[in-house]
Amino acid sequence: MSGQQTSVDNLESLLAAIKWDGSGLVPAIVQDAASKEVLMMAYMNKDSLKATLESGETWFWSRSRGELWHKGATSGHIQKVKSLKYDCDGDTLLVQVDQTGPACHTGRYSCFQHDVRVGVLAGQAEKIGSDEEVVKDRFAMLGILESVIAQRDAERPEGAYTTYLFEKGVDKILKKVGEETAEVIIAAKNRDNDELRYEASDLIFHLLVLLRERKLPLDELMKELDRRHNK
Repeated sequence: MSGQQTSVDNLESLLAAIKWDGSGLVPAIVQDAASKEVLMMAYMNKDSLKATLESGETWFWSRSRGELWHKGATSGHIQKVKSLKYDCDGDTLLVQVDQTGPACHTGRYSCFQHDVRVGVLAGQAEKIGSDEEVVKDRFAMLGILESVIAQRDAERPEGAYTTYLFEKGVDKILKKVGEETAEVIIAAKNRDNDELRYEASDLIFHLLVLLRERKLPLDELMKELDRRHNK
């Protein structure tokens, strides 16, 4: 069995490849293209899928109202589509987007806000996806930080430092990146690893804020490093 991906380049073929349910719907999982956070799940029918592809922004079918709805039409929290895929069975869509503001009607970055603890019946209560769990991947913190920064960008909580940076804009963020770069240089020249650890952490944080402002995923940096490594 081939592991290669296939592509569909016309609407007719795509509509034929999807397994629509009895109501003519298919679930669509929406994911932040940069942070990879799952933002929401909604349903599409043939008309909303066509509208999504034509406009480049997400459209869904409201089962409660019985009508098409354009995500962000009233709130301004639109989703610009970066990619669209369907799964091996053709019964679920994955839509990667650039999210403007919160995705959830509650004002939160993601609709998936409630953590579930597994193993409770066995007396363990281990939290799925918890940032508090033991980090086995030594670079996992970068992914967690990227996700938190994306959430701050969407929700803009009052008083948060990250909110301040995003609201001041790219010039302020660039100024902080420059300042922290200078602090890293000074710490290294001072031969002080404690100071260097602190300042380098500040630099990485502000660099991630800059990447989020530019909607450039950390994954793209990893791909670039991999490309250079394999030259």
